[in-house]
Amino acid sequence: MEAEAAKFLGAGIACLGMGLAAMGVGNIFGNFLSGALRNPSAADGQFARAFIGAALAEGLGIFSLVVALVLLFVA
Repeated sequence: MEAEAAKFLGAGIACLGMGLAAMGVGNIFGNFLSGALRNPSAADGQFARAFIGAALAEGLGIFSLVVALVLLFVA
């Protein structure tokens, strides 16, 4: 019984990474918008970099989801 409780606890802690990834994506686009409003001529050059950063942050969130699912269903 304790092993199953530890499994659920570990999966819940692993899911924190998804929330942190969402906060990271919000931070990336918030800073991009702030920079674009300050210097609109440079916004086009930074738009692709903002999407690359968001993709990397979401990749880490998906990785934490996979770890949580492995803890729940495999371990």
